[in-house]
Amino acid sequence: MLKRRDLEKMENLLAPYAKKSRTTKGRVYKEKEHDYRSCYQRDKDRIIYSTAFRRLEYKTQVFVNHEGDYYRTRLTHTLEVSQIAASIARALNLNEDLVEALSLAHDLGHTPFGHSGEDALHDLMKDSGGFDHNTQGLRVVDILEQRYPDFPGLNLTYEVREGIIKHSTAFDRPRPSDSFEPSPSPILEIQVVDLADEIAYDNHDLDDGITSGLIKESDLKRIELWSDKKRRIEKEHPHINEEIRKYQIIRSLINEQVTDIIAETEANIKRFKIRNSHDAVKLPDRIVSFSEDMLKHRRPMREFLTKNLYHHYRVVRMANKAYRFIESLFNIYLDKPEQLPPNTQSRLKHDGDRRVICDYIAGMTDRYALDEYKKFFEPYERV
Repeated sequence: MLKRRDLEKMENLLAPYAKKSRTTKGRVYKEKEHDYRSCYQRDKDRIIYSTAFRRLEYKTQVFVNHEGDYYRTRLTHTLEVSQIAASIARALNLNEDLVEALSLAHDLGHTPFGHSGEDALHDLMKDSGGFDHNTQGLRVVDILEQRYPDFPGLNLTYEVREGIIKHSTAFDRPRPSDSFEPSPSPILEIQVVDLADEIAYDNHDLDDGITSGLIKESDLKRIELWSDKKRRIEKEHPHINEEIRKYQIIRSLINEQVTDIIAETEANIKRFKIRNSHDAVKLPDRIVSFSEDMLKHRRPMREFLTKNLYHHYRVVRMANKAYRFIESLFNIYLDKPEQLPPNTQSRLKHDGDRRVICDYIAGMTDRYALDEYKKFFEPYERV
């Protein structure tokens, strides 16, 4: 029988620079730890059972939920990030339990309708404390989830909470927070999740873009990363089915980028003589990284996605429509906050109208936001 103390001892087999659960900076509210789970395993379970995590199923990435069942949602994206990040962590001998908890939590603060929903709330809240999904994710796990009698939120460990607020990608720029120690770089496990996120959304947005017809495979022939994989797969399987070929190309792209990160990070650990988890956070630059060669090859792919998918006229229309939905809902609640559900109204006096409305809308799924919009603006819809 393995108890928590045994699991913590087994972490001695991890790399010396991995973050061990026994060295956690703890939880905001003191509580007895579980007999058979490490603190990071427990965090992972708390995230999975949260309301915010379940709602990710109906929050979208690029394509609004009713566009089709095939496209990625925030939930499928989160699971893909977790799988990629765990593979990298395992190869580098980092703390896989912590990486999985970080992966599962990284998108909990996202709004309905992807980045257009976030843009709308950012504009609407500009004079009331602002909005970004990292800060909102921390509000979710610290305040908004109500599951325990002795404290608000999920009472996650410092390291998982730090990973939420410091999550950083091309789309996400972390805000400074007084609740966390300032450091040039986060721990390696957080760095792994951030790059796994980039790999997942780049390659899976490409997959969804092709499936939707907004991107044509013929448009990708000038992208070296894509064309190299396509040639190799067609050479090995000259009569391959088109759908299988696409899947194999995406799979190969992910595999090459994951392999590159593992090799480059291992080299950086040796170069900078990283001996423990503290050494990494002192460095001005992150050491979990792509090689310069991979960065050079990834750049044309990312520029292509920006131009041909994210700025495609249909995606722009979807985003603009979603922005108007969020703006209209926000303003109608603001005009009469008593239209909010009773349990949400109960927070108005403490947190103020705008912040409570922002929290309420940010927690909506695409489907629920659309239903609310219809209830308010379609005269024959039941309220």
